[in-house]
Amino acid sequence: MIIGVLKENKVGESRVILTPTEVSELTMAGNKLLVQKDAGTLAGYSDADFVNAGAEMVDTMAQIYERSEMVTKVKEIFPEEYDLLRKDQIVFCCVHPAAHPEEVDALLAHKTISFSAEDTHRFGSPNCEVAGKLGALMGCYHLLSINGGSGKLFCGIAGCPGAKAIVIGAGIVGKACTEVLAGMGVQVTLMDINVGILRQCDLLYPKNVQTAISNQSNIKALLPSTDIVYNCVKWPKESKTHLITRDMLKLMRKGSVIVDISADVGGAIETYEETTHEHPTHVVDGIIHYGVSNIPGAAPYTTSISYAASIYPHLRAIAGLGIKEACRRDGFLRRSLTTYNGILTHPETSVIQNRPWETPESILGLEGAEGLDVVPSATTTRAKKK
Repeated sequence: MIIGVLKENKVGESRVILTPTEVSELTMAGNKLLVQKDAGTLAGYSDADFVNAGAEMVDTMAQIYERSEMVTKVKEIFPEEYDLLRKDQIVFCCVHPAAHPEEVDALLAHKTISFSAEDTHRFGSPNCEVAGKLGALMGCYHLLSINGGSGKLFCGIAGCPGAKAIVIGAGIVGKACTEVLAGMGVQVTLMDINVGILRQCDLLYPKNVQTAISNQSNIKALLPSTDIVYNCVKWPKESKTHLITRDMLKLMRKGSVIVDISADVGGAIETYEETTHEHPTHVVDGIIHYGVSNIPGAAPYTTSISYAASIYPHLRAIAGLGIKEACRRDGFLRRSLTTYNGILTHPETSVIQNRPWETPESILGLEGAEGLDVVPSATTTRAKKK
């Protein structure tokens, strides 16, 4: 298979979806790898590194699309790419389809076969771990007065205690965030709805971390004494409510910080707005909001290594086995199928955008197939076939 690796075109994004290690492995397996020039430069990989791994360097994005059977990148497809898509071409990236209706329109109109990489991770995405750890640091940084914050030192000093933080959600993101905060001496309250997970966290973290059940009443009680709030909850996109409302900001001291690591418009934080690494914050009612949607892009070297290793098996399976057999063997890959020859196969997007859809199993002819790998749904969103 001819596999193309694009240079990222999202503002502030420096990752590359495959490093020379994965390029070498895919090349040795009989595939042809096309890599756009400078695709890995900001992540620490030169064009020569990819050439030495067996890739052919290609000048432009358009050439990658024109020549590749499968196109790969980290972030979503942007408008300048829409007309480059073609029928039966495979696109593997973080589509985030429910939040991008125009992107879905383009994928359906061009009858492209697309996979949402964010739904493929059996053991959780490395991006989540990086976002949690780096997001922890960003909250502490923006608490400083030079960044408009209240001027509290997160770790404290002799005679003056450190900052207090709430981490909402004890999944991969929340645990990674808490690990960094705990190590720096921040007083952390880690919140989740699962008491079993909280019990495990009580044993995992030092005594400057306490746990609490996550609900709005408990959050309200903590906000007056909290300096930083970290949202690490993947909020249901169809929900019309929020965990922290604008009215609740009145409970916080001016100069406090909200870091929405699981950033999403209409998500857990009502006052969230997407920001960039160049302009990472906005202020609402005296509260600093950090809303960068691609936090791991600030650590492209580390993230690229781990992320490329995590998605490599999927690309190898698609190229070596074909889509149907690869999806039969791996339910996480199957559940990430988003569009297939003009048909939507992503239930969450169907609900959010009110579109008809078919299940990946039905569209691939895998219903009742022997040896079908059955896995949990990627989201709590439930859609009926239309």
